[in-house]
Amino acid sequence: MATLYVIATPIGNAEDITFRAVRILGEVDALACEDTRKTTFLFNKYNIAVPAIVFAYHEHNEQSAGKRIVDLLESGKNIALCSNAGYPSISDPGYRVIADVASGNHRIEVIPGPSAAQAALVMSGLPVSSYTFMGFPPRKSGQRKNFLSAEKAAPHTLILYESPFRIHRLLGDAFDVLGNRRAAVCVELTKKFERIYRGWLAELNTQLDGKNIKGEITVVIAGNNKKFIKSSPAQDAQKVS
Repeated sequence: MATLYVIATPIGNAEDITFRAVRILGEVDALACEDTRKTTFLFNKYNIAVPAIVFAYHEHNEQSAGKRIVDLLESGKNIALCSNAGYPSISDPGYRVIADVASGNHRIEVIPGPSAAQAALVMSGLPVSSYTFMGFPPRKSGQRKNFLSAEKAAPHTLILYESPFRIHRLLGDAFDVLGNRRAAVCVELTKKFERIYRGWLAELNTQLDGKNIKGEITVVIAGNNKKFIKSSPAQDAQKVS
């Protein structure tokens, strides 16, 4: 039976690819990837033979490219599915075709690897026993606040992805909705200029001021636990009274 290999690829440092991923990429009949240029870079770096069939699978062609993947599986071809970084379907295209392949009773094998969400969680210094991965929040402030409000009472650590162009607004809305919680902003994970900023939500925007923030950002925010929430003077006065 032909197999769809869902392969996690490096989120920054190309050396984070696994031996198993390199082997499978060299054995498949076809490669479907978010950006063929970025993924074939890995083939060149590790001297992997490029499959005879290589095509793009991204948010703008999910339906047609997904059908091609299913057709190739039905013809007996083994296929690798990759996004630009991390796992396909985790804030990247992939969910729809994986669901279609599963419903067609084709074989699926996930090749584990790097994950920005889990790397940031571990680096944050916040509790890791339970967490909620929220992906990218809405772009508009009102919708973003509603999005965050749904998790306000949850004790779990929260993990989000964000653009450098909206990070200040996200942190401001998180402070307004969740209160002054401990948080971490992880920038360019696993890359040469990897940076992490830890502190209270009220302070993090100040830490980021003047910094040349580029690339994808992972934000980790403490859950609803009094140990990780700083009360304001007004709130403390209300408790006393």
